[in-house]
Amino acid sequence: MVVWTDQERAFIQDIFSKLNYEDAGPKALQRVLIVYPWTQRYFGGFGNLYSAEAIKSNPMVAAHGIVVLHGLDKAMKNMDDIKNAYADLSVLHSEKLHVDPDNFRLLADCLTIVIAATMGSSFTASVQAAWQKFIAVVVSALSRQYH
Repeated sequence: MVVWTDQERAFIQDIFSKLNYEDAGPKALQRVLIVYPWTQRYFGGFGNLYSAEAIKSNPMVAAHGIVVLHGLDKAMKNMDDIKNAYADLSVLHSEKLHVDPDNFRLLADCLTIVIAATMGSSFTASVQAAWQKFIAVVVSALSRQYH
């Protein structure tokens, strides 16, 4: 079980309150697909992903990035039981979609970069520490079915 301080909870809630889902979600997923091109194999139905420009202009990539970001809301609202909150998603990604669990970490890293760029100097070391702890718990919960 993860123990959260009041300050960590406040930092996480503050990040989510300031997130522009329609901007950050697509940017994070685009970054994953461009920087780690092998992740494109999970998005075969998304059409042309053959270049950075094609990925950036792909409406299916943008839409899925928004869905992923809204999926993190579930973790924020269930911070005391993220593993159980994400149990069904873990099964889906493991047994149906066969997603390599390392990709969750890659997406988390890219989302962290997007959030840091957006927040600028307000993404302090303390805020980042709380965010990294939160996102590590999310990645662990999504990877749970694989163990």
